[in-house]
Amino acid sequence: MLRDLVNSTAGLHFDEADVPLFERRLADRIVELGLEGYDDYYRYLKFNPRGRAELETAVEELTTNETYFMRQDYQLLAFRDEVLPELARANEARRRLVVWSAGCSTGEEAYTLAALIDQSGLFGGWDLRVIGSDLSRACLAAARRGVYRPSAFRAAQPDFRARYFIECEDGAHVADWLRKVCYFGHLNLLDGVRAATVGRVDAVFCRNVLIYFDQGSRRRVIDNLYERLVPGGYLFLGHSESLLNVSTAFELAHLSTDLAYRKPVGARREGPT
Repeated sequence: MLRDLVNSTAGLHFDEADVPLFERRLADRIVELGLEGYDDYYRYLKFNPRGRAELETAVEELTTNETYFMRQDYQLLAFRDEVLPELARANEARRRLVVWSAGCSTGEEAYTLAALIDQSGLFGGWDLRVIGSDLSRACLAAARRGVYRPSAFRAAQPDFRARYFIECEDGAHVADWLRKVCYFGHLNLLDGVRAATVGRVDAVFCRNVLIYFDQGSRRRVIDNLYERLVPGGYLFLGHSESLLNVSTAFELAHLSTDLAYRKPVGARREGPT
């Protein structure tokens, strides 16, 4: 019953093998709320006035938010060196670029994307926005804070940290000028109405997110991402993810070191901008 409730709310898929995960990660919540057991916890989630907020907490406990700067750098460098020049040409008239980190966790990916845009040297004086969204409010709070420990830089070159961070006693702080490019907000990727508040975007990074969804939820998420992309916009997935049996709306984009998906240039543009 708990598994189905989490699935219907967040689209996350768990099977019988995940029972220990539920028992281990939700046990402290039951104790903290003074409940008798998992039956009571289910009823709390369903019927208590605070159940919706607690359900968000439960989802946070059940998901893994492991990320770091420059994760899967071969894909990120292809984005910087091949995709960004194309987007710069396409958007030259309006001089505006919007990139979305859908499932941004604690913010490393969003700040990485902002840094890559800076490194490209193509967007001086443009209206630049990197939007980070996540289901976890705790992760979003960490992303907005923008303070990171050494483990977050394990895949980044030393000059990356030196250029974009200020070293303080409590960790490496994102430089203010880079932070101002990034905007973070709470969003369930299944919610197409709320997703529309993101507006139109030129590229979406939704990496290592689909693996947590069931097939039907994957289709809903991809449909929502497709609607947000401008024609010619790019979708980047994780290295173990694909759109096979999920969507045929995208065309495959062959980059030098990776594959990405692109919304066809001739696709209709509907809905809010």
